[in-house]
Amino acid sequence: MEHAPFGPEGAHIRWTGTAGAGDGGPPRAYVHGLGATSAVYHAHIAAVPALADRRSLFVDLPGHGISDRPADFGYTLEDHAAALAVALDAAKVRGAELIGHSMGGSVAIVLAVRRPELVSRLVLTEANLDPDPPLTAGSSRIAAYTEDAFVRGGGFEETLRRIGPVWRATVRLTDPTALHRSACALVRGTRPTMRRMLLGLGIPRTFLVGGHGEELGGREELTAAGVTVRTVPGAGHNVMFDNAPGFAAAVAGQP
Repeated sequence: MEHAPFGPEGAHIRWTGTAGAGDGGPPRAYVHGLGATSAVYHAHIAAVPALADRRSLFVDLPGHGISDRPADFGYTLEDHAAALAVALDAAKVRGAELIGHSMGGSVAIVLAVRRPELVSRLVLTEANLDPDPPLTAGSSRIAAYTEDAFVRGGGFEETLRRIGPVWRATVRLTDPTALHRSACALVRGTRPTMRRMLLGLGIPRTFLVGGHGEELGGREELTAAGVTVRTVPGAGHNVMFDNAPGFAAAVAGQP
């Protein structure tokens, strides 16, 4: 496990990783979604032979997994991107391929715009591109609580009872304050929006959609801007669990 200080004094962002089996190209950094952890969602993908030749980093964003959870931190998408940059700088990574799931994809977009030297390619899985996601989205349901009601009034516990066993496994490891502030940040979005930033980037970009998920809005606009949009069959929001071979092939750039 590696770590580096970020934000409030004494707080550290942490990651694990693999050295890779050879000189297969730029390192890959995997970034998890809201209430998740990177190794749980992506380590089995990085071990696939087509991907194992690269150095891989599994970074846990502030408030999630093994990273610290300072109370005096904003947990905005920009804050998460700045902390992720700290991790990549400490790991001496440049020109990485970022594989971001859901909220992690939004964070990856912000980082690619703010620190372009750190990112050579984006693979975004079911990423949040617009503010105000549907009320059925996990972030919107969490953000519907006030922070006090969520953290101290039973909202966190209600959420754990409501969600399914897969997400619950990592949500229960997430700091409630960080979870709520991160969810509010997703609902609020960025200025310009994540979609606008993604459209303006010049690096290779792939957007993955689960075949069983909701229809991707603005697909034609993304394609026209050079974003490769791929539907992974047999998958919902958690593409890497539902169709691991299809997800790994997309990350590797295979047809």
